[in-house]
Amino acid sequence: MSGTPDDAASVPGPAKAGPGTDEEGRPDTAAPWWRDAVCYEIYPRSFADSDGDGTGDLPGATARLEHLRSLGVDAVWITPFYPSPLADGGYDIADHTAVACDLGSTADFDALVQRAHTLDLKVLIDLVPNHTSDQHPWFREAAAAGPGSRARQRYVFRPGRGANGELPPNDWQSAFGGPAWTRVGEPDGSPGEWYLHLHAPEQPDLNWRDHEVVTDFERILKHWLDLGVDGFRIDVAHTLFKAEGLPDAGPGQHQDIHRNHLMPYYDQDELHPLFRNWRALLDSHPAPPGAVPPRERVMVAETGIFERERLARYVRPGEMQQTFNFAFLECPWDGKAMRDVIEESVGAMQAVGAPVTWVLSSHDAVRPVTRYGGGRIGERRARAAALLMLALPGASYVYQGEELGLPQVQLPDDRLRDPLWERSGHHERGRDGCRVPLPWQGDTAPYGFSTAAPEDCWFPQPAHWAGLTATAQENEADSVLALYRRALQLRRAHPAADAVLKLDGPHSSEWFGFERGPGLRCVVNFGAQPLSLDDDAEVLLSSAPVDGRSVPQDTAVWMTYKEKHSERQAQR
Repeated sequence: MSGTPDDAASVPGPAKAGPGTDEEGRPDTAAPWWRDAVCYEIYPRSFADSDGDGTGDLPGATARLEHLRSLGVDAVWITPFYPSPLADGGYDIADHTAVACDLGSTADFDALVQRAHTLDLKVLIDLVPNHTSDQHPWFREAAAAGPGSRARQRYVFRPGRGANGELPPNDWQSAFGGPAWTRVGEPDGSPGEWYLHLHAPEQPDLNWRDHEVVTDFERILKHWLDLGVDGFRIDVAHTLFKAEGLPDAGPGQHQDIHRNHLMPYYDQDELHPLFRNWRALLDSHPAPPGAVPPRERVMVAETGIFERERLARYVRPGEMQQTFNFAFLECPWDGKAMRDVIEESVGAMQAVGAPVTWVLSSHDAVRPVTRYGGGRIGERRARAAALLMLALPGASYVYQGEELGLPQVQLPDDRLRDPLWERSGHHERGRDGCRVPLPWQGDTAPYGFSTAAPEDCWFPQPAHWAGLTATAQENEADSVLALYRRALQLRRAHPAADAVLKLDGPHSSEWFGFERGPGLRCVVNFGAQPLSLDDDAEVLLSSAPVDGRSVPQDTAVWMTYKEKHSERQAQR
């Protein structure tokens, strides 16, 4: 493929074997399942509703697992389904070992795990260790106990500054806006100490230097392992420990996210011994009675660290196996920017022997269709980005609805729930627009998500989504759903080789290409100039129609080559 006759993309020679392949490049069943796995994220309240109350639930998710199986993913990650006052979409947890009554029961969770395993799907769940709900029994006890009490040692309570303690203990800011401190009234009615919350005030931060906190989360991990889970996604894994003495962060602490590892409440060295202990627990804890022992349980870090060498520390041998690559998610649709992120990410992870964990979307991010420009151009770019991500060596995560090409939804002001909306003084709309219930079938809302009236559903769905339902896309050869299914099928047939990933093409924003492994090459064209296919290239899949022998702008192509081409290249 070429942009001009003198600017041809390099043609792959034979790729060597590596993780995911045997000596002859065939799938290696002994390789760790997670190194090249595709995991599907379920946000349960917006996935499928089984009882008609307008809120998705665990039985609804179980009933739709066949969709994931037909899609071709390897695992499912379920975001929090625990009891919660829902101050932050379920991440304010009141009981880490129970199931929220509106989402089901422990028996329902067990049924979901069993069904997933029957379908050969691994199950990951969220572990939220940085904070609890302010309705958690521990925090209610701490608030009532008063300064210096044993109960307050489980959280980060401090006296305020100022003559009467009327100022927060330091200048730290909440991720949702405003100070990261809230003052409590003491049992005698007087204004008292302040407690830390890096997120909403309803989410007080735990003190990870307290032995009871450490012990309790070991209990929580064992509880869910005994129920058969295959791993955990660790929420805000980089925030658990705060710098000793809680020093001021200084001005501009949220202005340069790419330097956030310098903040005194992020990325502390004490994190890593803790994660090594958790990894040892996951590796050694016995399988539940009657269960097939898992080949390897997994921890994936939600780590908002953009300094890649520091990010790689979370997946060193003996720690976590995966950490989300948010630099890739936040990268603009630009060839040079994408190329830089990919090369730098792969280099950092290879230094510690870990794969990159690619992600384009989540319950916290603007959906790719909207993020890449919206409308037809946004959908075209999102399709190309999907093929790019799924071709890259390493693990990939797909957020529910991504496989349907859903855009971000502009919800009415009075339906917004995200704490960002209120905490920002109604300047930031927050993340609710990517959490709208999935459209499964039918011509009108709620599109098979629920039997409830549309106005009674968790969030309202747009009136124009009939063409985006899973059923509507089922028999459309060029639908987004068909693209994902075919891509995952080809990905499984072409496991990634353990070779150094080399991107070729001009060092500009025009295009680049690379080999995934034996017999599969991906090329993405970002530029306006069409790229010409080599004569012996056979297109296996493209994100948009290929015009004759040329690939248009904002298009990704997966291709293979005729045998004579490989033989010629091998002789060079």
